[in-house]
Amino acid sequence: MARQSPQRPDADEPELDDTTGSAESDETTGSAEPDEVDIEAVAEPTTAPDRALWAETRIDPVEVALPAGTGFTLRAYRPAREVTPTDVTERDQDDPFLARRQAAAEAEDEDDETVVILDEEVAEEFAESDKEAAGKRAGGDTAEDDEDEDETDDDAGDEEVPAFLTHQGRLLLFKTPESLVTFVRSGAPNDLSQLDGWRELSERLEPADVVPLDEDTYELDLVVENLRGGHDTWDPNLLIQAGEVARDLAYSLRLPSVLDMLSSGSSLDDLDEALRATVNGGVGGFLGRRRLKKIGAQTASLGWRTIVGKISAVVDWRD
Repeated sequence: MARQSPQRPDADEPELDDTTGSAESDETTGSAEPDEVDIEAVAEPTTAPDRALWAETRIDPVEVALPAGTGFTLRAYRPAREVTPTDVTERDQDDPFLARRQAAAEAEDEDDETVVILDEEVAEEFAESDKEAAGKRAGGDTAEDDEDEDETDDDAGDEEVPAFLTHQGRLLLFKTPESLVTFVRSGAPNDLSQLDGWRELSERLEPADVVPLDEDTYELDLVVENLRGGHDTWDPNLLIQAGEVARDLAYSLRLPSVLDMLSSGSSLDDLDEALRATVNGGVGGFLGRRRLKKIGAQTASLGWRTIVGKISAVVDWRD
């Protein structure tokens, strides 16, 4: 069979320029590669949070959302004996309503402590009975009582308590990580500077490190609205986390009224326990849901509105 020769292009059709075609192909191919590299470069963060810093200093970043806004602060847990409580003297003096209540309470205490002795013989009888009672306790009972008190004091001193970035009874909240880092590095007075690890934190902290964990992010601004929605809409995780940070803040900021509202046996504490039971599931979860239905939504929302208001009143916002 005869071998066919390749067909020649028609004279009217222009020949393809191999050089131009390859150059255009190279440009097309080359233009796609830089775009892909740029996308990857943008997606990757420049620096990762230094989680080791928080572990070494035993101080953690915290994010708190309140009706007035969201801010960053710091929190640590230390034995009670190592923490000097924040000084609330100036804060209480700035609150006229609190000062009025304290003055009224002091007046009531003075009235209760007033004792009128009508007869000297009666007074002597009280004194003699006190001596007899003291003599009966002079033996082993007194020694045992002293030992019990010492053990109680030691246990209380070893118990870990929360400490926040506070000053003169106010919580310092920063709207950006940069402003928080600037404050920490400035050497400004605060209640966390007494802790071990503070100097190292102030030297190494960078804005990129201020990334709170999910369990250290609290949305107090959503609590009241969530409770108003009724039992079927309550968010257990939201409300449980709110209770945890509210107790910590109340202790650190010395807000006894908030601690009382969340204390064991209170209606809000019952709400917290029922919510935890529902999260755990099982038979306990079933009983927890039954307990939740008995808790009034209006009462719970009013109580939490008071708590959020009291915490918001002692916040010092920093830009």
